[in-house]
Amino acid sequence: MPEFGYSFVEYNEVSDVRGSLREVDISPKEAREVANYITGMSLDRAKQVLEEVINKKRMIPFKRYHKKVGHHNVEGFYTGRYPIKVAKYFLKLLENLESNALYKGLDVNRLIIIHASAYPGRKLVRYVPRAFGRRSPKKHVYVHVEAVARVI
Repeated sequence: MPEFGYSFVEYNEVSDVRGSLREVDISPKEAREVANYITGMSLDRAKQVLEEVINKKRMIPFKRYHKKVGHHNVEGFYTGRYPIKVAKYFLKLLENLESNALYKGLDVNRLIIIHASAYPGRKLVRYVPRAFGRRSPKKHVYVHVEAVARVI
């Protein structure tokens, strides 16, 4: 069984709470954009925003991975999408974060997300048959998602 660490270094045991999802089957690029979007929000506000994304009421601006993405005027940026599957997993992550905060005895209404990250995890390699007896690798990437909130 592998032991996973956290990417956030300045963790305070008293006022911080963290949560993570490991090897989730979502797009790493979309997960990075959602993590970047919810960083700095309160926990309640982030959950509300993710619910709006799932219901297609709010778009997530795509600031880095925006090639071949349709043009929309999304909060001052010109491209955006509705990453519904990613938003569902991030909602699970925030519920995990909230339950960890309740376990530690922290005030859930005062939690601010100070760090959210998504980075590639394990790669599953399969092979696709090609002509003349050859084969090509088909790589599937799993994603590690984590978040840290602080009582302010």
